[in-house]
Amino acid sequence: MGENLGLTEAVSIALGGMIGGGIYAVLGVVTRITGAATWAAFVLAGVVALCAAYSYIRLNELADQGGGSVTYIQCFTGNETLAGMAGWTLLFGYVGSMAMYAFAFAEFAISFPVVPESAAGLPLRSVISVSAVAGFVGLNLLGARATGTTENVLVAAKVLVLVLFGLGGIAYALGISPSPPDVGAGRLLSTSPLMAAGVSFVAFQGWQLLFYDQERIVDPGETIREAIYVSIPAAVGIYVVVALATVNLAPEALTTHPHTALKVAAERMLSAVGIRRLGGLVIALSALFSTGSAINATLFSSGYFAKGLLSKGFLPDRVGDADADGVPPRLILGIGAITALFSAWGSLDAVTSFASLAFIVVFGGVSYLALRQRAQSSVHPVPPAVGLVGAAGFFPVMLYHLYAAERNTFYAVCALAAAVVAVEVLYFERSTLAAEITEFEDLVDADVDPDIDPDVGLGSE
Repeated sequence: MGENLGLTEAVSIALGGMIGGGIYAVLGVVTRITGAATWAAFVLAGVVALCAAYSYIRLNELADQGGGSVTYIQCFTGNETLAGMAGWTLLFGYVGSMAMYAFAFAEFAISFPVVPESAAGLPLRSVISVSAVAGFVGLNLLGARATGTTENVLVAAKVLVLVLFGLGGIAYALGISPSPPDVGAGRLLSTSPLMAAGVSFVAFQGWQLLFYDQERIVDPGETIREAIYVSIPAAVGIYVVVALATVNLAPEALTTHPHTALKVAAERMLSAVGIRRLGGLVIALSALFSTGSAINATLFSSGYFAKGLLSKGFLPDRVGDADADGVPPRLILGIGAITALFSAWGSLDAVTSFASLAFIVVFGGVSYLALRQRAQSSVHPVPPAVGLVGAAGFFPVMLYHLYAAERNTFYAVCALAAAVVAVEVLYFERSTLAAEITEFEDLVDADVDPDIDPDVGLGSE
């Protein structure tokens, strides 16, 4: 596609990547951790994401080449293995994000009265999630993608629905209650907002998709910088008002039906004007559309990201041809298959936590790289330091919460992380491992005395 993207389109891509499915997928998970202080968790995560984005912007300028995290690690450390492992970690983070969106897509689909939760003894949640992923894999194989103008309209519609819901919900809560809205003041000085911020971090990763598409962006350095500094604060604001509205309108739904609590809150708000069902329908349809478009956009961008890894030799040649036009079909099919497996097998908590940890690690690493470049006049040390400290703080606190409160999720996340790291090490250190095995075999062979008859002691005929 030859279309050039300006600032409006860049903001749409970044903002759409964050709010496209994040709020519908993570709100219930985050609220279970920190209750009415969920808004504070989103603010914390947004601040760390903004500081990490500053690091990306500065490293992009210093490297003078596109490519994102992998390129920066290559450029500023010269460590190919580290760059490749970061690339794989980020790719698995995208897979986790898409699985999270597919999970939420199915949850809202079965929230419609006409859709049963199971059929022939088979839970439809998993079937719908896998079907959604398969459908968008098919669209990407056909080369379908929204144009910049279409993306602007779609994102504007999604933002409008959420802003109207959030502001309307807060106004309604103020009108029906003599006391001010619950903002979770009692939890603000506890560690729960920090724990919840780590879990919600995956909802702030969409902005980095811009760094993979710089050749189509007009004046990419300046445009990406402005788009990110607009989109992240806007996403934080939307998350805050939606969280406050939902917590105050449907606190019980966040406990009983956390994945679809927005729908319950919208129904309650609009019941006052006699259009209860319409409110729930609008939110549910918006959620289906938003999570679906988030799967499609992330699959498209992660496909090109994976193609970049392939061209750098960070993925095996058998997964596709790096010189092919567009994304090799085998890459799209492979990413789609792993995503479908995650969405069918994992719980939303496990998938969300794993994806957040992946982005925490990579964003923290990029912040560290930028902090190392603080001697450069263009790099102020404070934002990278905040990004690094924030990521370093989120990681252990989030794991502690999972261990203490959600032991099964903790084990699932650890198993996923261990499997990913093991595969990465085996792939990127395969030459070293092969050489060490050969050296060991040579040492064993050298220890065998050639003058000893191997038949001695075995008896004779």
